[in-house]
Amino acid sequence: MYKPLVGATLSALLLAAGAAAPAVAATGPDTADVRAEASDARTQAAPGSARAAGLRVKAVGFAGTVALSNCSGSLVRTAASLPADPALVLSNGHCLETGFPDPGEVVLDKASTRGFTLLNAAGTGVGTLRANRIAYGTMTDTDVSLYRLTRTYAQIESSYGIKALELDAAHPVRGTAITVVSGYWKRTYSCAVDGFAYRLKEGAWTWKDSVRYTSACRTIGGTSGSPVVADATGKVVAVNNTGNEDGQRCTDNNPCEVDENGTVTVRQGINYAQQTYGIVPCIGPGSRIDLTRTGCALPKP
Repeated sequence: MYKPLVGATLSALLLAAGAAAPAVAATGPDTADVRAEASDARTQAAPGSARAAGLRVKAVGFAGTVALSNCSGSLVRTAASLPADPALVLSNGHCLETGFPDPGEVVLDKASTRGFTLLNAAGTGVGTLRANRIAYGTMTDTDVSLYRLTRTYAQIESSYGIKALELDAAHPVRGTAITVVSGYWKRTYSCAVDGFAYRLKEGAWTWKDSVRYTSACRTIGGTSGSPVVADATGKVVAVNNTGNEDGQRCTDNNPCEVDENGTVTVRQGINYAQQTYGIVPCIGPGSRIDLTRTGCALPKP
């Protein structure tokens, strides 16, 4: 997984970005650079994608994304969420302020006072949101964290005019045109779903049915937890979490793919995300995570 960026000066952050992906400029691009990068990436869509088919796609901006102290994230809801429900923030399990969960460990309904900078469509911070609970967090089978906030969806929309992103309840499809939106770097990465890894193994952790990007999404440290948005729908289909940096086999920062037969494949420079459709059945009334709900398959404590 990408190393979370903590307590560093700007120069150290830029060095971290450069170390994570030498092929990408360390300095964060301005808005014009982001647009140019997204435009270039859209010309490289995989066959069968919405872009390749010439279909209309929604412009994916920063509205509803957040910046954590060390990662990226997003304000999310399900189709069934109510305006009066406490809002949820989605990020990675390895971005938790409590540190990396051990294999097999699940964090459930734990107190938190973590703050998140909410961004508008242009990538400008408009306010701070505050958590009162880590609703869920794990690095087993997936790499996800969900924070429950002190404010409701309606309160946030009333204060900032920003709506939460909707979690897609369906499994993503190969060739889907996607944008990875980093609130930490205020940068977007556009590509397509290249396929799925039956198992993605990195160090002590193993993740199931991970999304593999096409090569245009050259995500870097600090993009951990970014929502992966389907361009055609504007819905979140995955959460960005890792990439093979050095071509090593199944080591930290160098995940490998393992198929049903145990065959290992290493793809240096390729990046991955964890699907989020499986989270949807687990979110109950009041934005509470209920692991006993029908269809919920998230790992249990």
